[in-house]
Amino acid sequence: MKLTRRQMLTRTAGAIALWQAPVCLNFGLGAAEKAAAGLKLPLPAEDLAFLRDLTRDVVQAARIKPGEKRGGSPANSTGCTLIMPGGNYPSYWIRDFAMALDSGFITEAEMWDHLKLAAQAQNGAEPRRLKNGLLVPPYAIPDHINFDGGAVFYPGTYSSGEDQGNGAFGFLPPVDDHYEFIHIAHRLWRRTGQAGFLRESIQGLSILERLRNAFAAPASDPATGLTTTSDARRAVGFGFCDAIYFTGSLLFPSLLRHRAAGQLADLCRAAGQPGEAGQFTGLRQTIATHLAPVFGDVPRLGGWLMAATQVGRQADVWGTLYALHLGVLPGAEASRARQTVAKAFQAGTITLEAAVRHVPRDLDASPTTAWERAMCPHDTYQNGAYWHTPTGWLLEALAQVDTALARRLFDEYIRHLKNGDFRQGGDHHAPWECFGAQGRAAQNAIYMTSVALPWSVIAGGAQG
Repeated sequence: MKLTRRQMLTRTAGAIALWQAPVCLNFGLGAAEKAAAGLKLPLPAEDLAFLRDLTRDVVQAARIKPGEKRGGSPANSTGCTLIMPGGNYPSYWIRDFAMALDSGFITEAEMWDHLKLAAQAQNGAEPRRLKNGLLVPPYAIPDHINFDGGAVFYPGTYSSGEDQGNGAFGFLPPVDDHYEFIHIAHRLWRRTGQAGFLRESIQGLSILERLRNAFAAPASDPATGLTTTSDARRAVGFGFCDAIYFTGSLLFPSLLRHRAAGQLADLCRAAGQPGEAGQFTGLRQTIATHLAPVFGDVPRLGGWLMAATQVGRQADVWGTLYALHLGVLPGAEASRARQTVAKAFQAGTITLEAAVRHVPRDLDASPTTAWERAMCPHDTYQNGAYWHTPTGWLLEALAQVDTALARRLFDEYIRHLKNGDFRQGGDHHAPWECFGAQGRAAQNAIYMTSVALPWSVIAGGAQG
């Protein structure tokens, strides 16, 4: 059911009332200033207003209304407005949408539409064997969904048919989308205060059943609760590293699994299922107790957590920052990690114009690659380029160590965005997805999470 502006939508199964509006701003400038002050980080109101407004306009540019198309994409025939990642990604990516939710610029109705579309595209109870020998497990969540509703379970393609995927991006679909699917539902519940939508039936299963099934779909270690993968049945763990080869226990998707377990506990309690809530709470605690011992006890990495325990035993800047953001590291380990982050920022090994590298430059695997195994050239894309998506996590970590360093990072970030602000037109395209030194290897303009996620951290709502 398509809403018009200011029209109320009532879901009969859930008695959930959602207001549709062009912009739903949860975090105004006052809230952002308060959040920044809570980090002991006073920030200029003018710059906060600039970042807020730029984020709003980037999210708006990412909207694809019914009947519209981008580039060579099919027209949006889903019946609802879709939000794409921006840049040259004409599709609905579950992770990018979920990572932008806490910006406050995505409406409750849009949350429901995207949650429902992902549920409809979820694989069924039987495994799906594809043409190229790949396997879509029961209840797997797609990597992205095309504007015609076609479910694409693997990166690197827009094919939603039996020929999708060739093994380069894994034998199984990426892990993180399963947990981001849960994040969308949790944020909808938090935003509305209503749990009835969890009983909404999609192709014979309730939303809550689909969330639980999605959580169980990726492989994990029953002893530690951590996400795992192997050479024989490899899955990408985190889509922002989908061109990197990891095996063993995986840091970033394990952090997402920890978060999702807590969110499912919340949703089960809200749905009147305290027993299941207790099980997810226990699993969350199990994961938390194993994160630092498994990923953190690596003397050669200093205070960095490593990305994976087999292939990919390297310092993971994004994963370390996100672990700090979630507050899952014990006190001593957290303090050590923050000091490591601050030293690396001062040394210039992890940032460029406030954008963040995946691996510290002084800990590259070799002179020719940042990661041990990568599909992209050195110092490009996920193998050494710089990204603003995790800048908010870095700002938060620095603010707890040295507010002067945090303020320097924020100033660099705003200066970069103002210099390249796409709203100026012409040869201005910021925010970029990522870029290299001297602007080389810059790709995918007007990229949503490059501002939506940092803004949400500053505004106090992000991803916890």
